[in-house]
Amino acid sequence: MIRIMKYGEIPDSEIFARINPTSNVEDAVAEIIAYVKERRDAALFDLTERFDKVRLSCLKVTQEEMQEALSLVEPEFIRILNRAADNIRHFHSAQVRNSFLINDIPGVVMGQKIIPVDKAGLYVPGGTAAYPSTVLMDSIPAKIAGVKEVLITTPPGRDGKVNPVILAAAYVAGVDSIYKVGGAQAIAAMAYGTESIPKVDKIVGPGNAFVAEAKKQVYGQVSIDMIAGPSEILIVSDEKSDPAHIAADLLSQAEHDRNSSAVLVTDSISFAEAVSAELEKQIPALLRSEIARASIDENGKIIVASDLAAAIDIANEIAPEHLELCVDEPFSFLDRIRHAGSVFMGRNCPEALGDYMAGPNHTLPTCGMARFSSPLSVDDFVKKTQYTYFTKEALSQLAEDVAYFARKEGLTGHAASALIRTENGGK
Repeated sequence: MIRIMKYGEIPDSEIFARINPTSNVEDAVAEIIAYVKERRDAALFDLTERFDKVRLSCLKVTQEEMQEALSLVEPEFIRILNRAADNIRHFHSAQVRNSFLINDIPGVVMGQKIIPVDKAGLYVPGGTAAYPSTVLMDSIPAKIAGVKEVLITTPPGRDGKVNPVILAAAYVAGVDSIYKVGGAQAIAAMAYGTESIPKVDKIVGPGNAFVAEAKKQVYGQVSIDMIAGPSEILIVSDEKSDPAHIAADLLSQAEHDRNSSAVLVTDSISFAEAVSAELEKQIPALLRSEIARASIDENGKIIVASDLAAAIDIANEIAPEHLELCVDEPFSFLDRIRHAGSVFMGRNCPEALGDYMAGPNHTLPTCGMARFSSPLSVDDFVKKTQYTYFTKEALSQLAEDVAYFARKEGLTGHAASALIRTENGGK
């Protein structure tokens, strides 16, 4: 059963405790990365047979496999995928940045170019569930950014094929190529390149402990989006909400993983008890009830605050991945929210809406990283290059100051470089 805590009566260390599951996989991942760097495709075939129990003859998904997958997916789901993709494009198109140029000082031109990365690699998990939503959320911003080549790696099933819904989502999103490889070896392949899989500039997407550790180890060779932790939801609600709705929203994240975190912050003890009772009613009906039960019992919390203002302060301290504001006038609280990955406003905006159909991205910072990082966006797939132009006359206006500054840092070569182009010639 979920724990109910009264804020101020329970130590802050317990109120704000985070789930940080440990995994001693660093050495194993390092060995996998080294193996892939050395043996390339041969390592991928070997590791896929070892870990996924399937022997492949080709890593790349063929056009025939794509067409077969599309024939197996219900037309209704294709329609829903297209509708979700349209909403995601609509939201992320507003994120596009423009290059700029400044020339309001005589003889000086400054500017910044926005340039997409050449290749982006998206990791799509396999295992206990398929996530076509991740395909859409990770690939559409890359395409909007102008990335020339967007590829996916994802584990194959025992039949040597990729789940049809993953391929259908990739087709809808316009992904350029898909490869049947998962785990740390997929991350290594995208970071260093093999005969089949090209080296990319950016790797994004969630995964298990091996995938997360591999992303950490290849960072610097390539860019990554973030190191994702267990799923989180925090709901701020008063007693006017329906307890059944709040319980369902908490379980929408608890069913992800036993390490997932589902938290309610409310100003009503009676409402807290009603939600707790609803959780007990709803958990047995879930397909993944065993996972949800473990998450709620081990990590779930209901925190009772003195009022909604205090509830917002608690939410900011926790900095959740997903934050629901289940109150009458959520926009009156929005300016006070400083640390959250994605905010769902009002009593009719469940977090699940954001996972699939609303449009904003569902790849979000976890483990309190919303205090300093952001959701996946178009910005993740571009880089900025700045440029500067000075005429000789414009340089002469600043050369002496440049030289003075340089000498303060003990860098006389810098000073000479600025002065040698002026009439004084550095004298």
